[in-house]
Amino acid sequence: MTLTFAILAFVTLERLAELWLARRNTAALLNRGAFEVAPRHYTLIVLLHGAWIAGLWWFGWNHAIQPVWLAIFVVLQALRLWVLATLGNRWTTRIIILPHAKLVSAGPYRFLNHPNYAVVIGEIAVLPLALGMPYFALVFSLANAAVLTLRIKEESAALMELRNASIEP
Repeated sequence: MTLTFAILAFVTLERLAELWLARRNTAALLNRGAFEVAPRHYTLIVLLHGAWIAGLWWFGWNHAIQPVWLAIFVVLQALRLWVLATLGNRWTTRIIILPHAKLVSAGPYRFLNHPNYAVVIGEIAVLPLALGMPYFALVFSLANAAVLTLRIKEESAALMELRNASIEP
């Protein structure tokens, strides 16, 4: 097994495990009275990530690894774990609002409003670069930017509405 194959297998299994965890957490949050906001773009996110992984396998399975980019990717994985650990059972791939719950402000959320998205932005660009695929990185980074612009706008609006509702007498 080559290092490239091992990395692609790891990322594929990681994404599948995240989907399982997200479904479990989403169901638990919905059972606690949470609700989903702006689900329309979720299919775009799933398609984007699915196409990204499929494209990495199709075009990059036999590429040599670029060590510096791989090191950056490993750092991103550590940041991903920090985000997941900080959010715990509130982490999900959908925009799920739990009324009356305080916004998370610990861990990486002390520094960024959307650290998970920062990690995803990095991963979408860095893994293809680690495989020597700069054009692939560019195309998927642009597509990801378009989808995340929509998502962050929707999520921020929902959180602002929730904050405003909790401030009113």
